Amino acid sequence: MTETFKAILVSRDEEKKQSVAVAELAEADLMEGDVTIAVEATTVNYKDGLAITGKAPVVRRFPLVPGIDFAGTVTASSNSNWKAGDKVVLNGWGVGETHHGGFAERARVKGDWLVPLPEGMSPRDAMAVGTAGYTAMLSVMALERHGITPDRGPVVVTGAAGGVGSVAVSILSKLGYHVVASTGRPAEADYLKELGAAEIISRDELSAPAKPLAKERWAGGVDAVGSHTLANVLSMTSYGGAVTACGLAQGMDLPSSVAPFILRGVSLLGIDSVMAPRELRLEAWKRIGTDLDHAKLSALSTTMPFDAIINAAHDIVEGKVRGRLVVEMG
Repeated sequence: MTETFKAILVSRDEEKKQSVAVAELAEADLMEGDVTIAVEATTVNYKDGLAITGKAPVVRRFPLVPGIDFAGTVTASSNSNWKAGDKVVLNGWGVGETHHGGFAERARVKGDWLVPLPEGMSPRDAMAVGTAGYTAMLSVMALERHGITPDRGPVVVTGAAGGVGSVAVSILSKLGYHVVASTGRPAEADYLKELGAAEIISRDELSAPAKPLAKERWAGGVDAVGSHTLANVLSMTSYGGAVTACGLAQGMDLPSSVAPFILRGVSLLGIDSVMAPRELRLEAWKRIGTDLDHAKLSALSTTMPFDAIINAAHDIVEGKVRGRLVVEMG
């Protein structure tokens, strides 16, 4: 008898109407790859919410198992870098978009897409970080490469109560930055202070159309919101500062001007987590192992069972989720 496992499957009919259901799959249903993994933990990101609700064309191959992240144990490998029993993490590479993803108890992928689970971290810990936290670390590393050190001045984090924002606040504060956390949820002020935010501001201060230049307020920023919010952050960044762009919660547009760039020398640093080269991933996950306060992982994450994924996907798109959502399989 063929052993089966649970998976969430996104399908589309001839009229291109999308549907989502829990299905039973076998390993023969998995896609090509040289490493098979028993998925122990996954996570629901904003992008996964878009995939399951169909609010954006994240899924580009049907039927497909969504889930852009997972962590687990290798069960079979023909890749020289991995052997059965190795603990691994996957983020991005089109998984959950064009290749079966993490919302299943088994996954098969290219070994080159995997990184080792950092020492001292469990699969659950890794998914409390997930793509959102890994993206936050890539943002912090980009600011550092641009010379935005704690002595340069405050750093703003937008969408601070979300997945990227929560981890960015935690990492930046541990590294000694004065973190200004922007959120549309005043009730999360205590949560953000617990993560290390020095100041909390309302997203209303940043969400209206921006002036070409405004009063200089911070040396840098991590923006997961886009649109008017990013335009305002840029207009308020001090001379020679830098802002990372890694999200589009408010919108994909950027209604800004060239003024911050040509009058203050501000830099806009694009962050791509999906196709980031392996060397950068390894550095980011190594830094997550050392520069993220692991005691705060429980504060910035909520654990749920597999059966809660579909409802959680709707909640995250509707802005009802704070921090990270971790799914423990089995």
